[in-house]
Formats: sequence, C-alpha cells, structure tokens
Amino acid sequence: MAVYDKQPLIDLVRAKALKFGDFTLASGKKASFYLDTKQVTLDSAGARLVGEGILALLGDRLPKAVGGMSIGADPITAAVITLAGVRGLPLLGFMVRKEPKGHGTNRYIEGPVQPGDEAVIVEDVVTTGGSSLLAIDRALEFGMKISRVIAIVDRLEGGREAFAKRNIALDSLLTIRDFGIEPQA
Repeated sequence: MAVYDKQPLIDLVRAKALKFGDFTLASGKKASFYLDTKQVTLDSAGARLVGEGILALLGDRLPKAVGGMSIGADPITAAVITLAGVRGLPLLGFMVRKEPKGHGTNRYIEGPVQPGDEAVIVEDVVTTGGSSLLAIDRALEFGMKISRVIAIVDRLEGGREAFAKRNIALDSLLTIRDFGIEPQA
C-alpha cells in the first residue's frame, strides 16, 4: 500500500475545521481552539482523505469492522467502508448509539456485525478519550473484540494514556502538533 501523504488533510483541516476562541469540549475541558472535523468528514474531498488515511493505518491486517460513537464517527465509518468497497476489501461498518432506540432490536450497536467480530473504533478528535471509551464498552458488551482506536486528530491531552490503561492502542492521522499547536495542560 502506498505511503499516506497527510499534508492535504492537514491543509483541509486547517482551512475548514480549526477554530480559535474560547470553547468547552465534550470532555468538559476548556480550550483555546476547536476542531470541527465534521466540516472535513462531511466534505467529499475530506471524506476521501480520511478514508484513505485510515485504510493506510489499518494496513494489510483489516479488522472485520470499523465504527464508533454516533454521530461523530458515522461519516468516518462511511468513508472507510466505502473506500474499502471500491478497493474490493471486505470491511463492515457499525454505529454505537448513545442510547438504545427503545424499539426494534433495542441495541446500542447497529450494523451487520456479530459478537466475536474484531473491530477498530474510529473517532474524529480524541481529547481525554471519553467518547471512544464509551463506544469500546458498548462494543465489548455486545461481544466484539476491540483491537485499537484510530482518530483523525489526537489533541494529546490524555486519550492515549486512557486507552493504554485498557490495553488498547491509539493511532491518529494527525496530532495538534501538525498545526503548530502544543497540547494544553
């Protein structure tokens, strides 16, 4: 597989997703910058770049499935499985609900996956890892085996360490240092 060139993704994130100001993150942390990555993952060029990058990180050893917490992971999952399909690679997608829908199967996990399937959790931005840890817990409760987490951007603020405590590796396409920003304390 060709080496992934991350510069076009850096340029697109910088142009469309990186915002400066005073923000409160999903983790509750205060921040001087925000990464609105849906501006990238819901853009055709951005979806392609993200899908290509994640497939490059997955390499030759594909899991059975990729997925993560709705709604942030949904366009990432779609991009990865679509590009995998174009390339003739067998890869399923799944979504993790925040709450079961209350009817039908009443499950947290949606998609063509089964207990025992190996999966990779995908995430847009990792700060402390809380959202991905919840997705991991729901996938494990369902019976899946989680091999790692792949994020578009790692803010370098504790997520990697939180996953390591669960013996789950974190890989990311980018870190905030790719934008000349140092991690916040």
